Amino acid sequence: MADPTNPAATSFPAPTISLPLGLDVLRTYSGALICLEIVFGGLVWILVASSNVPVPLLQGWVMLVSVTMFCCSTAYLLLFLLGVADRIDTDWNFLDMFYHFIALVFYFGAFVLEAATTSAASPTGNCTGVPKGNILTFLSSEQYNINVAATIFAFVATLCYGCSMFMGFKRWRK
Repeated sequence: MADPTNPAATSFPAPTISLPLGLDVLRTYSGALICLEIVFGGLVWILVASSNVPVPLLQGWVMLVSVTMFCCSTAYLLLFLLGVADRIDTDWNFLDMFYHFIALVFYFGAFVLEAATTSAASPTGNCTGVPKGNILTFLSSEQYNINVAATIFAFVATLCYGCSMFMGFKRWRK
């Protein structure tokens, strides 16, 4: 008598993972870049929040992106650190590349908006003549400096996401 269950229907292929699991993921360039994404994303979050968000329409998006990507990158790193990625059947190489592409697009937009907010403000706190574009901001010298630092860290975070996407693309194409 034949076995009533089809073994192909009850077994799943092993997940496709090129990154190591556990603490070994931190020894790879990808793991180090994810840690840098978390650090620089957290700095952007802290700096924009500490500037009292003078232009909420623009900096609200920066806050949304930095908080969301901070949480997502932390969760993504924890999947590998805790070894949970091995139990989830998916193509992790594609997921890695796709996640970092989406994060790169969002962070690039956040970087551009933060740079626009910073460049539209004068460091003296007074609007000199006609404002640049349609953005009218009054920033103190301290807020201006905080926004300059947030712009720089947003650019660095964008570069980290871009490098991670490129490395994920190389792993996916293998």
